Amino acid sequence: MALTDTAIRNAKPRAKLFKMYDAKGLYIEITPKGSKRWRFRYRHPGTGKEKRLSFGLYPDVPLKTARLRRDEARVLLADGIDPSANRQMEKRKKKRSGEGTFQAVAEDWKAHHLDSKSPAHQKRTWSIITRCLLPYLGKRPLSEIDAQEILHALLITERRGRLVTAHRALQVTGQIFRHGVVCGWATIDPTLSLKGALPPSETKHMAATTDPPAVAAFLRIFDAFKGTAVVATAMRLMPLIFMRPGEIRQMRWEDVDLENAEWRYFVTKVKAHHLVPLSTQAVTLLQEIAPLTQHLPGGWVFPGARSPLSPMSDGAINAAYRRLGIDTKSELTGHGWRAIGRTLLHEELGFAPEVIELHLTHRVPDALGRAYNRTRFIEQRRKMMQVWADYLEKLKSGAEVVQLRQKQS
Repeated sequence: MALTDTAIRNAKPRAKLFKMYDAKGLYIEITPKGSKRWRFRYRHPGTGKEKRLSFGLYPDVPLKTARLRRDEARVLLADGIDPSANRQMEKRKKKRSGEGTFQAVAEDWKAHHLDSKSPAHQKRTWSIITRCLLPYLGKRPLSEIDAQEILHALLITERRGRLVTAHRALQVTGQIFRHGVVCGWATIDPTLSLKGALPPSETKHMAATTDPPAVAAFLRIFDAFKGTAVVATAMRLMPLIFMRPGEIRQMRWEDVDLENAEWRYFVTKVKAHHLVPLSTQAVTLLQEIAPLTQHLPGGWVFPGARSPLSPMSDGAINAAYRRLGIDTKSELTGHGWRAIGRTLLHEELGFAPEVIELHLTHRVPDALGRAYNRTRFIEQRRKMMQVWADYLEKLKSGAEVVQLRQKQS
């Protein structure tokens, strides 16, 4: 006999679990504690093995709803589909749909890729995502976002006068989509069809001059700096070694070997260990700052002004330049010394480009197929850094500098 709501409602729990049957495999279980759960009994369409499927608790799921769910399961069985396996598949699809929003995939991409980059790069990139992309794409499933939606978000940024940022946002969006494809949240990267959709942006290089007299003038200006010894030393060391400003400000005493005139550290940008030979002038500068910072708890060669536990701020060098009257947009930035060193070492002092590029931690394949080898050309690089320091010293003093345009051995 088919069940009725009255019969189910009036059913009292017993000492042991018991069942009340409806029809076509549907029944309800009543536990000793009084809970009433709908069950559907069926045979697997492939193996013939008996299985059970739960439809929820009564009265949350009334008799009418339980019968509808049974009928839906029977339709699946008629098509050769196991309703239990189908339910699990639907749950997984629903879960992945929730996980697969643009914001969720962006956060997963951040954890897998962005978090391995430098703190400054992380901050800059995630700021672009949160400001330019998430407000427009964040809640949308990645698999449903098309090229036009992405372009709409990018044009909002471009119309605010942030063309370079819009191009960077497009690049990052592509990286997020490709991560989504690998993880199964999307099947294509729609940014590939947006090539040329944004107006071209002019590449802005870090301000720098490669004119020797101008370089000499800057070196002399540095002597007029009246700020802290930490910033003054970092400012004078930068031209001598011309590594990235972010790497110099995060120099640690534990990585500096003054006896052997070396600085060894891990370059986050290229994910490789690097060795920087130090000229006698660079060693002297570090020896002078050692009594002031070597004993501090943070271990930084150039600690921050507010706390020794943090390194010098990333804007300290450029701020010092501006205090000295140097225009950091058109004349010189801390990063600009890399271009100065690269150009003058080759054009004025004749050093081979591959030796200079190795010093700059740019990838130069070697004969063994390695993209980067921190000890390659080490003797040439030691000589190069001393010749460079001597050259800058002569420039600064105004002494005549013999231009050696032949290739250095």
